[in-house]
Amino acid sequence: MNLPDNLLGETWYWMAWVIWLPLFARSLFRAPWGRLKSPDLLNVWLGMVVLLTLIWSLKAGVKPGLGFHLLGATVFALSFGPHLAFVGLCLVLAGITLNGAAGQFAYAANALLLAGGGVVFAQLCHRAIVRLLPPHFFVFIFVNAFLGAALTIIAVGFSITVFLFFSGVYTWEYLIAEYFPYFMLLGFSEAWLSGMLMTLFVVYRPDWVITFDDSRYLADK
Repeated sequence: MNLPDNLLGETWYWMAWVIWLPLFARSLFRAPWGRLKSPDLLNVWLGMVVLLTLIWSLKAGVKPGLGFHLLGATVFALSFGPHLAFVGLCLVLAGITLNGAAGQFAYAANALLLAGGGVVFAQLCHRAIVRLLPPHFFVFIFVNAFLGAALTIIAVGFSITVFLFFSGVYTWEYLIAEYFPYFMLLGFSEAWLSGMLMTLFVVYRPDWVITFDDSRYLADK
């Protein structure tokens, strides 16, 4: 979903800016920038920004504000943690906004729903899995990466649906029947993409994944 500038009332957009600015500043301050001192990790982080900018540009939609595309938030959050992921996804959104795919005034609203929502739900899934399931390599791959990615994009889609309903843009019946079901379909594609990338990362370059600990997932297994 990429909101245009004229879909909501100005109050909604200004409220989004008021909420987004301190959250973005907080992530800039708390992000582990030292992790990007490694040229390899810096290249991976920047590569994710570029790749997701291309992916977010390939979107479909039925009406203004009802676009949908793959998200990539789970891979970003698992690899670099929530703060670097949030900053990176905001850069992705800046790229497609400057390209004319989303409204500039609506940037903060889009950032909260896509970048903020994606990172929050990805983190909630990860923390729930760590707490409830055993520390096993295949749990990390198939539950964290595959299932977590699918649940994240579905949760983001549902939160966007609720937001568009409460903002008075579309009716609940229309959103549930004509918009939200597409996120259920996107869940499979998101799971496949995220699971494939995380599998390659943890097998060949586990140092690229900040949430993967060899002593937790591989020792004595």
